[in-house]
Amino acid sequence: MVRFDIARSRTPLADDPDDDDFGRPDWRWRWRSRRRRIPRWVTWGVVAVVAGLIFRKALAWLVIAALSGFFHLVGLNVHLPSIKFGWPWQSISSGSTTDVAVGPWVLQSIEGISKPALGTENFTFTFTHKVNKSIGFWPCWYSSTFAASGRASATVDLNPGSGWWAPSTGHFVLQVLSKPVPGAAGTVAVSLVLPGPQLPQSVHDITVDDTFSHPIDTQHSWTYPGLGCGAIVKPQFAQSVLYAQAQTLAFRQATHNPQVTLPLINAAKAEAVQIIRYNFIQPTVNALGYTLTRFSIKWLAAP
Repeated sequence: MVRFDIARSRTPLADDPDDDDFGRPDWRWRWRSRRRRIPRWVTWGVVAVVAGLIFRKALAWLVIAALSGFFHLVGLNVHLPSIKFGWPWQSISSGSTTDVAVGPWVLQSIEGISKPALGTENFTFTFTHKVNKSIGFWPCWYSSTFAASGRASATVDLNPGSGWWAPSTGHFVLQVLSKPVPGAAGTVAVSLVLPGPQLPQSVHDITVDDTFSHPIDTQHSWTYPGLGCGAIVKPQFAQSVLYAQAQTLAFRQATHNPQVTLPLINAAKAEAVQIIRYNFIQPTVNALGYTLTRFSIKWLAAP
């Protein structure tokens, strides 16, 4: 007997007693039922979750490294958690032995620094502005003394260039004190040589806070304001003139006054140590299964 089955029909055909296949299992129904598929997005989602779980340590280290670079790029000093890099088939975090050359990786991290370290300080100073309109022997002058607040920054070049780090210069020395062993991380010591902090180079590197500037003393000739002197002398000085004078004097304070220059230099050195150690060197050695036990910077005279 000849049978006709409709394509893709999911309704099982009734058994025919006269059919030669009567009593046998209907494999067509089972074959058609297997054609149901799991949605593709579910499959890829499961694969992504499994891969994330397997490589979770590497992904976490990559995220922390990216955030560290981003915060340094925008000028934020944020302490991120220290996460050691590790593949699923390795156990670097537990201190397994490794033959990775630590020095080149650390040096590559330092060479990726693109912004200098800034040591910024506020300081106060006074300045006097005087207007003299004397006519011959007839005195006519007026002066005011102002208290002002200045702000300046000293800079440290954290990456003077590839030639600075040449092995023959001795500006970068990394010493492996102990290698990682099962259950304990290795230890390293790093010493650097950097050019000393550079003080402001022009008056435009100095800002004066107008909100804190105010007169503290005034003096004038005995002829002021009468006898015609008050008509030619105007004590209301132009703001632009006062700001330019204050900025010039603040620049001299930030470059010649030890009470201002020393805090600037110390602040720049401290910021340089903070950035280069905690944002670059320490995360790199931790990712390779080591801890940074000693770190030092020797400062050369600023150019």
